[in-house]
Amino acid sequence: MTAPALAIQLTASELKMLQSLIYQECGMYFDERRMDFLQNRLRGRLRECRSESFFSYYNLLVSAGGRQELSKLLEDLTVNETSFFRNLPQLELFHKHVLPDILQKKQEQGNYTVRIWSAGCSTGQEPYTLAMLIADGMAYHCLRQPSAAPATLPRPVVPAPWKLEILASDVNYSVLRAGQEGIYPEHQMVPVDYSYRLRYFDKIGERYAVKQNVKELVHFDFHNLKTQFLPQENDAIFCRNVMMYFDEPEQKRLVEKFRRCLNPGGYIFLGHAESLRGLSDQFVMVHRNNGTAYQRIEEKK
Repeated sequence: MTAPALAIQLTASELKMLQSLIYQECGMYFDERRMDFLQNRLRGRLRECRSESFFSYYNLLVSAGGRQELSKLLEDLTVNETSFFRNLPQLELFHKHVLPDILQKKQEQGNYTVRIWSAGCSTGQEPYTLAMLIADGMAYHCLRQPSAAPATLPRPVVPAPWKLEILASDVNYSVLRAGQEGIYPEHQMVPVDYSYRLRYFDKIGERYAVKQNVKELVHFDFHNLKTQFLPQENDAIFCRNVMMYFDEPEQKRLVEKFRRCLNPGGYIFLGHAESLRGLSDQFVMVHRNNGTAYQRIEEKK
C-alpha cells in the first residue's frame, strides 16, 4: 500500500513556508532551480515520519520536540560530496605557497600554533587531507632551519615546537560521526598515494583507518554557519562548495563572519565555482597554476 506522503503535491505557499524555515535556521536558500530537489527530499521525510500532510509535518518541525526532525531534514538537504585531495591545484597552492608563508610569519612572531578550520567538512576527507599536507609542510620547514634539532625516533607527526589544530565542522551529525571514525573503503582511497597511506593510515582488511596520532589533530564539531558563535583565530578557512547553498545577502554576511574569524593575513579557500567577487572588498585573490585562495587585507599602519 502506498504511503500517503508519496501522493502529496506541495503548493507554492507551502514550499514558501518551508523555504523560510530552512533559511532562518541555517541560511540555505532554495531558488526555483532547486525546487524539485527540495520537494523530493521533503516527501522522503514525510514518508519517514508517516505524516499525512505538509502542515502536520511543518507543525512537528516548529514544535518544541521537533529539533531532531529538523536536523534530519537539514542533513537530507546537504549534498555531502567529498574526497581526499580534492581540487589538487588549490591544495598545491596551499601546500607550496600559503602554508610556508603562514609558518614563516608565525615563527618570526614566536607563535608555533597553526589553526585551520574546515567548514562543511562532510565525512572528514578534507580535514584529514589538510592534516597530512600540513604535517609534511611543517617537517620540511623544520629541516630548512639552520638550528634544526636532530630528529627523534619515532618522529612525531607534528615536529616540535609546532602545534596543529584542525577544526572540522558540519551541520550533519551523521557525517561528523563518520569523520570521527576515520575509516574509509578502498575506492575512496584512490587519490591517496602509497607514501601517505603508509605513514598516515592503518590497513584493516579492505579498509583504511586514519592513524590515531593524525586523528588527534582534527576535532569534529557541529557548527551552523548561520550563528554568530564561530571558531576564532584561524590561519586559514576551507569552506568549499558550501556558499552555493546561500543567497547573496547571506553569502555577504558569511564572508564578513569569516573575515572576523581569521587571523591577520589569513586565507579563505572556496570551491572552484565560488568567488568573493562582488561579496567583499576585504580580501585579495591569490592565484597560482589554477589554484585560487583569498587573503585577508590588513590596514596599513
